[in-house]
Amino acid sequence: MPQDNSNAIRFGARPIPGRAGVGLKHQHYRDIIDSQPDVGFFEIHAENYMGEGGPPHRYLTAIRENYPLSLHGVGLSIGASRQLDRDHLLRLKALNERYQPGLFSEHLAWSTHESVFYNDLLPLPYNEESVARVADHVDEVQETVGRRMLLENPSSYLTFVESTMSEIEFLKAVARRTGCGLLLDVNNVHVSATNLHFDPVGYIDAFPVEHVGEIHLAGYEPDLDDHGEAFLIDAHNRPVDLAVWKLYERTIGRTGAVPTLVEWDNDVPDWPVLFAEIGRADTVLAGRRQEVRHAALTE
Repeated sequence: MPQDNSNAIRFGARPIPGRAGVGLKHQHYRDIIDSQPDVGFFEIHAENYMGEGGPPHRYLTAIRENYPLSLHGVGLSIGASRQLDRDHLLRLKALNERYQPGLFSEHLAWSTHESVFYNDLLPLPYNEESVARVADHVDEVQETVGRRMLLENPSSYLTFVESTMSEIEFLKAVARRTGCGLLLDVNNVHVSATNLHFDPVGYIDAFPVEHVGEIHLAGYEPDLDDHGEAFLIDAHNRPVDLAVWKLYERTIGRTGAVPTLVEWDNDVPDWPVLFAEIGRADTVLAGRRQEVRHAALTE
């Protein structure tokens, strides 16, 4: 992708406020441009904008004029045993330079093996070998792109016998070695806790919130496993569940007002439905800001 330096100069760096944002979908381009809704930020999947031009970039440029942007990668395969795709990494660098996002993130997952590319974000064992590999990849990303990256906790459906540490210990180790930040996906915590039978509140209470630069919320698909027990799929196809909202409120109690994204990637609703979800997250964040102000006044 050719660099668009004029965009970089015009946009400049624009930090993302401690408000709620939403994933940008092509179905909503016109709604957003025409109505200029009160939204904290928009987040894009980087892979949707790796072409050189056309309508996606035209609309994104218009939206970026008025809103801060978060850039979220889903295809780098940062947990893979193979080397990172250098061409893909350079496209990420170009997108960062072109749109000057306030935040840049990737998944803790892998999606490639040799020459095969999978549609799913697949888990990896939590051990020292994986820490070293992921840390090397994170270092390469940050050095190439020239900025700090946030690493997102995955949704999990199984565990590995090769794992020798918890997910939180793994994330702490990668953040310590690389200086990267963390993206805390609260829905993923709820999904993983249900599927793997651990306490989601305990997970949130133990999470290293000092590294958290962004939070994600989403809806999940309920199902049953082979034993008839509850099994959840991180489907991003419906409103955020009440249990996730409650877990989010506890999370915000620890992190403070951190930029929070509502993800809705499948069965995308009309804009007013999605805007209502953003408003609910913003209400939680505003309440936390109010609590902080009251605490400051009483000290």
